[in-house]
This record gives sequence, C-alpha cells and structure tokens, in this order.
Amino acid sequence: MVKIRLKRMGRTHSPFYRINAMDTRSPRDGRVIEQLGHYDPMNKDESKQILLNEERIRYWLSVGAQASDTVCDILNRNGIEATKL
Repeated sequence: MVKIRLKRMGRTHSPFYRINAMDTRSPRDGRVIEQLGHYDPMNKDESKQILLNEERIRYWLSVGAQASDTVCDILNRNGIEATKL
C-alpha cells in the first residue's frame, strides 16, 4: 500500500520535511516512490512553509494512497480533501 507521509531532513533542532509517496513497508527516511512537496516549519514566512505538487497529490489520492494524519492536516489546510487513517 502507498502512503503519503513526511520524510525528515535537515539538521538537529532545524527540521525540514519532504512530503513523499512511499510504500508502507519502507522506513520513515527510506526509499521514496515520488516526492510531492515540502514542509518547512522553521520558515517564518507562512506562505513559504509549504510547497505542494497538487496535481500529483490528487493523483495518488485517487488511486488509493492514504495520507498520514500530519500530512492530512497539511493537505486540508491547503484545500486538498484528504481523509485521516
């Protein structure tokens, strides 16, 4: 099964996350099927915190991918309808 979830990047105390389509069996920072955007909670400018490839996210959701709870909240805040697990 494919999940849309976060992959942690960045330094200690300076997190940066990529939003990815990943196999559920792969670890958090493991192999990625496709990168769909990024989330930078440390950026003070809220308009630059989240960058999404909406077309590809909608595609993955349409073929049955499940969004994690955190990603679901991010998508819903940006106008993409996603249901929690």
